[in-house]
Amino acid sequence: MGAVCALAVTGAGLTGCSSEDPDAGTNGVGKLSAEKIQAKARTAAESAEAVRLHGTVAAGGSTYTLDMRLKPDGGTGSVAAEGTTFGLLRVGEQLFLKADAEFWSHDGGDAAAAEKLADKYVKVPQSDPVYKKFSGFTDKDVLIGGLLTLHGTVETDGRHEQAGVRTIRITGDQGAGGSLDVSLEGTPYPLRLVRAGSAGTLSLSDWNKDFALEEPAEDDTLDYGKQLPTS
Repeated sequence: MGAVCALAVTGAGLTGCSSEDPDAGTNGVGKLSAEKIQAKARTAAESAEAVRLHGTVAAGGSTYTLDMRLKPDGGTGSVAAEGTTFGLLRVGEQLFLKADAEFWSHDGGDAAAAEKLADKYVKVPQSDPVYKKFSGFTDKDVLIGGLLTLHGTVETDGRHEQAGVRTIRITGDQGAGGSLDVSLEGTPYPLRLVRAGSAGTLSLSDWNKDFALEEPAEDDTLDYGKQLPTS
């Protein structure tokens, strides 16, 4: 009946006249304060066993386009930046990078070495700067912990919808400090994040949807040694 007031004729006369409850059929977080909504979303995200995260992140002077599937013990997916795209896979402490020859020969790198590395899972040494730079993109706790932060005064900003799911939006400093859409259906997972300072927009989906995460086959893997090419 929507917001239309329905009247029913009974033996006792006219009954039943009320407006629609916006929280009817939801998980109830829309009734909470913005701070409590944020806390529940963070708790739900941190306790989830899997998530897909895709969108853009601006960091360190570069903008990265991510499409990552993450678990507590690793992640897999792709990262694009500065006209190049490469795959990342981390299983436990082992990080692998997969890219084409053009990626490896970028900025005048050794063409012969690039051909050898092309389309192979290259094991990244933990002492290599690349490991520190990119392993965070495969770390669920690091990404979730760092991204779900709103800056300034946190307030609610009405009901919205993301991919067909009803959400409640919370913002920092009326949007200048970022915004977060939290699901009003089922578990209150965060579904969309707009980062403060135009630092990217990310969608979060496939919460708790399992996926395979295992090290690549030995014949598809190269161990480059102590350090990757500096390019």
